[in-house]
Amino acid sequence: MDRSVKIAAPSGTWFATECAGTARRRAAKARTSAENKPAPPGILRRMSTPDTVRSPASTLRRSTLALLAFWLLVAGVLWWGFSWWDGRQRAALQPYQATDGELVIPRGRDGHFYVDGEINHVPVTFLVDTGASSVAVSTRVARAARLPDGRPVTVSTAGGTREARLVHGVPIKAGPLARNDVSVTTGLDMGDGNSALLGQSFLRHFDVRIEGNRMVLHPQGTNNLPP
Repeated sequence: MDRSVKIAAPSGTWFATECAGTARRRAAKARTSAENKPAPPGILRRMSTPDTVRSPASTLRRSTLALLAFWLLVAGVLWWGFSWWDGRQRAALQPYQATDGELVIPRGRDGHFYVDGEINHVPVTFLVDTGASSVAVSTRVARAARLPDGRPVTVSTAGGTREARLVHGVPIKAGPLARNDVSVTTGLDMGDGNSALLGQSFLRHFDVRIEGNRMVLHPQGTNNLPP
């Protein structure tokens, strides 16, 4: 009696099923390993960056700040440019002393000539008027300069005749030019508190000429006293 056992060879369907199951198990194991494996630092940074997607409000805020910074920069440049230009203009209007001792007074923006000076050592701003007979100041400036009352006189002004007072021997300085024997009319309305009129009682001691947009005062001989 033949006791040998015959083992049937696996059928093609069973073998294919086993191979497919093994492949699925290996794929699942690979996915599990990949999920448990830590990601590289660069990937983590990219994944955790919140700016990858900006909200409309954030974009609008950034645009508004950038536009505001731009206009502030433009305003700053314009302010600096105007300040520089205005400084140049003011410097060009400042009187100065030439090398030969002449006083050069540029014409002001209103067409007149102005120079800083002193009346009895009190600072004033003179309006140079070659048609005025004397230096003229207001009562306020006369008091500040401690001028005496002087004698009463009648003077002619653009508004007509009026009463004033005349003081002799007053020290006057215009720029670097000075005289100690000048007649001054007081009691006139000169507008600004420290304004004064520089007339012929001072100018007659100098050669005065107008050259274009500047007035030049040249000392006559030794009549000019040092400041």
